[in-house]
Amino acid sequence: MTSRQITTEPPANTVGQDTVAVQAIRRQRLDGPVTGWRRLRLRLGTLGLVCAGILAVVVLTAVFAPYIAPYDPYVGSIVDRHLPPSLEHWFGTDQSGRDIFSRIVWGARTSLIGPTVVVLVAAVSASLLALTAVWFGGRVDAFIGRVLDVLFAFPNMLLAILAVAIFGPSLLTASIALAIGFTPYSARVIRSVALRERNLPYVSSAQLQGISGLVITGRHILPNVRTQIFTGMTINFGYAMIDLAALSFLGLGVQPPTPDWGLMVSNGQASLLQGYWEQSVFAGLAIVITVAALGYVGEQLGGRRAAGRTR
Repeated sequence: MTSRQITTEPPANTVGQDTVAVQAIRRQRLDGPVTGWRRLRLRLGTLGLVCAGILAVVVLTAVFAPYIAPYDPYVGSIVDRHLPPSLEHWFGTDQSGRDIFSRIVWGARTSLIGPTVVVLVAAVSASLLALTAVWFGGRVDAFIGRVLDVLFAFPNMLLAILAVAIFGPSLLTASIALAIGFTPYSARVIRSVALRERNLPYVSSAQLQGISGLVITGRHILPNVRTQIFTGMTINFGYAMIDLAALSFLGLGVQPPTPDWGLMVSNGQASLLQGYWEQSVFAGLAIVITVAALGYVGEQLGGRRAAGRTR
């Protein structure tokens, strides 16, 4: 009997290994394969997916504004001034009789185009400066660092106001000026990550093979810092939207009668004091909801430090 038990009973280690293997297979069947969508869903969470859905709706609204807006955002009627929300005018009308909902739909375009210009110009310039400083080091790194320190001394809004005072108020002028102000924040983070990549062994190995620094930077270092670049763009987009809305509110950004959320808040200020709250409140809610969704998605993807922001 003893020999039969010895030959039929598997060793304890084998049983343990089989148990672990079976558990792993069951876990894999329950969890499913780790795809890109699943990884993004786990990282964003439920609230993050809701915020991403809000951003998708805003973008689609801006793209299909001509098909969504029921009225011409530029045409109004004195007879229809300050109408309350109704089935005909969902958000009411403004002081010129223009449909507020149509102007918010069209205003999504200008409210997204400006921040897009800001983050793209800032990301490209910050990446070029940071990667150049990291690769060459020494005096080049020190010189670029001093340039970034000078830019740090000027607040973003001050640069935008100076640019508007020199070149005149426009969305493009304000966007380019804000992009210059955003550059040092992004460049600081990109430089710190790229410097760590620059000191890894694979870079030295590529150099020994005779590969040029431009190729190494473009093919290896830049792809390894793209997460910080994209995350910084996401978070900075919200800040840029707030700054551009503030400039439009002051009359230094988008000029009337172009529909813009910040400009609508400014135009509705006088009506708000008279009890007509629709224009300022709905435009302000559009700004707040979009910026909050952008901020949450950006922080879930990489954190506030990825943009180099502390405010």
